Amino acid sequence: MNDFYFAALPGMDHEELVWLEELTKKYDPETRKRFLMLYQNRRKDPQTILITCLLGFVGVNGIHRFLMDQVLWGLLFLFTGGFCLVGTIIDAINYRKLTWEYNKQASMEIAAMLGKF
Repeated sequence: MNDFYFAALPGMDHEELVWLEELTKKYDPETRKRFLMLYQNRRKDPQTILITCLLGFVGVNGIHRFLMDQVLWGLLFLFTGGFCLVGTIIDAINYRKLTWEYNKQASMEIAAMLGKF
């Protein structure tokens, strides 16, 4: 499998690319292909997280937290208006970090599931 498959994912930055290459460097091509397939399904695009976060300024707050499987945070944002929009502003600034943390955790879970971590 070609090393450029990871680079084709939307919103991929260098840090995530290096992380995935390091995580899968000992995989055989078939396992790496399965990892990529599973990771594509679980991975969140940073732009999607930003757009759903910005929806909190004109509509419902916390959608981005629900997308990242943070249900309690999502409910908290929903019922408090995104902490009176302060939390929404902070998340809009830090959307890349939030997405990276979610994607890193998802990649480690997939690696553990494949038994190669």
